Amino acid sequence: MEDASTPLLALVGVGKSFRNGIEALARIDLAVAEGAFLSILGPSGCGKSTLLRIIAGLTPATAGRVAWQAGDLKGRIGFVFQEPTLMPWANIRDNVFLPLRLQGKSRREEAPRIDAMLAALGLAGFERVYPRELSGGMRMRVSIARALVTEPRLLLMDEPFAALDEITRFKLNEDLLDLWRQHRCTIVFVTHSVFESVFLSDRIVIMTPRPGRIVSEVAIDLPYPRRGDLRTDPAYVERCGEVSRRLARATA
Repeated sequence: MEDASTPLLALVGVGKSFRNGIEALARIDLAVAEGAFLSILGPSGCGKSTLLRIIAGLTPATAGRVAWQAGDLKGRIGFVFQEPTLMPWANIRDNVFLPLRLQGKSRREEAPRIDAMLAALGLAGFERVYPRELSGGMRMRVSIARALVTEPRLLLMDEPFAALDEITRFKLNEDLLDLWRQHRCTIVFVTHSVFESVFLSDRIVIMTPRPGRIVSEVAIDLPYPRRGDLRTDPAYVERCGEVSRRLARATA
């Protein structure tokens, strides 16, 4: 799936220190190929979220740089946060319309695109419902719809399923892979779950505790599409074991 010869972006010697003296990241070198599904795996507090925010341009690096394949991707990056961060006063259709509105698009002209995205995420019939009326899993689906409706070239996801129950999380993992293959975007996915990272990714990078550094990379050669029965496949279990061992060494 991933072709390292054509990176969409590359982090070169990236570091991040805060004014209070905390060094969050140190010497991050990482290339992300066009069309990849890359997971960043590491313990809490290792700088995973900070790394995503640097890629998105929400936080400046204090060392190194982010190099893009074809200039800045401004307007072509979607971001899904740990919490859905939906507007509580707006219905689901208006929440998904928000990034298009910020781009100056017409609500009427974009209605078919919005409805198609809601349908793809199992939200057809919920267009006029408000966030408070939805479960946590449904709210996260709205958040993903909002991030994908602009057809981003790069989708950044910061532990989006961490707070969900296991059944909901497994289903969203499968649905996310279907959307990734359909939209052909590049995904960088932050998680602290070995099992989730192996199920989703074609490549995993493992980080140390703060200051976060990348100390290991694992290619996941399991075939796509991936479904629930993969979780009991010996090949999947073996790769989970390998990633777990590497993570244990990184955090020892």
